[in-house]
Amino acid sequence: MTDFSHLNHKLEPAIVNVSGKAVTRRKAIAKATVDIPEHILQKLKEGDFKTPKGSVFQTAIIAGIMAAKKTGELIPLCHPIGLENCEVSIDINDRNEIEIYCTAEVEAKTGIEMEALTGASVAALTIYDMCKALSHDICIKEIKLIEKTGGKNDFRRTE
Repeated sequence: MTDFSHLNHKLEPAIVNVSGKAVTRRKAIAKATVDIPEHILQKLKEGDFKTPKGSVFQTAIIAGIMAAKKTGELIPLCHPIGLENCEVSIDINDRNEIEIYCTAEVEAKTGIEMEALTGASVAALTIYDMCKALSHDICIKEIKLIEKTGGKNDFRRTE
């Protein structure tokens, strides 16, 4: 027997059976952190500068929301759920890193953490894509769940 929820009794991949679970209000917040060279960071601090591909932060926000909506198609054993709310925010912190937060909400039988994590991840990848012409020395340092509510257990990361 295994504790991994995505393995069946034969230890084969399986989607989790949520048919007997109660519908609850669920919310998750994920964060991605991006290190970016100083010369690009200065352009971003001056205002969301435009590249030939468009506005960096605005495009990343849209990409994050679109990705969160498609999580069930991207992660093989993730349930497709009707996302009811998704917000992506992007800021530059006092350590000169770009911080991306993705908040996702739904009323469902299964969690929404993967949607929040996917949204933050794709927003970070979009920033990389839009800025790589200026430098490839960009590092997506960390992607993590900050908090989740609803379901069996709530979680809040202490930083």
